[in-house]
Amino acid sequence: MPSAASFEEKGGAYVIKGPKGELTVPALAGVGVALEDGVINVSLTGDDRQARANLGTMWSLLKNAAIGVTEGFTKNLEIHGVGYRAAMEGKSLNLNLGFSHPVKFEAPAGVELSVDKNVITVTGASKEEVGQAAAVIRKFRKPEPYKGKGIRYQGEFVRMKAGKKAGK
Repeated sequence: MPSAASFEEKGGAYVIKGPKGELTVPALAGVGVALEDGVINVSLTGDDRQARANLGTMWSLLKNAAIGVTEGFTKNLEIHGVGYRAAMEGKSLNLNLGFSHPVKFEAPAGVELSVDKNVITVTGASKEEVGQAAAVIRKFRKPEPYKGKGIRYQGEFVRMKAGKKAGK
């Protein structure tokens, strides 16, 4: 557990607070969580199959919450295509993606958007919310396999197809 974060149990959930915000992780069945000497220990309280499955899930949720409230999470999206543009209008993202109308995207609470040339940066404390917002933005114009135009994650490889062959 990072020293900048605090951990407490509150009514069947665990609250982790830090400089980037506050996240609540619901308690899962068959799993016990305790804070000892600045380390969060996750242990089994039940012995059924679901409890063993919940053990790793609970550990990952708490780890991601602790990282999120101290460092935060970031996803970068690249826009490829002639005339494809993104711009911020207040807190909403305005996308020109070759449609007859601009596409507007309002960032959910806890997620911040910024645009620098052809790169959209999605940041926030919750890994789930950042990933979901990035997936929704990407879904507006997925990268197509013939010309490679569209919105893709930074570093994502789009396999290109060969198009039509002329003649016999």
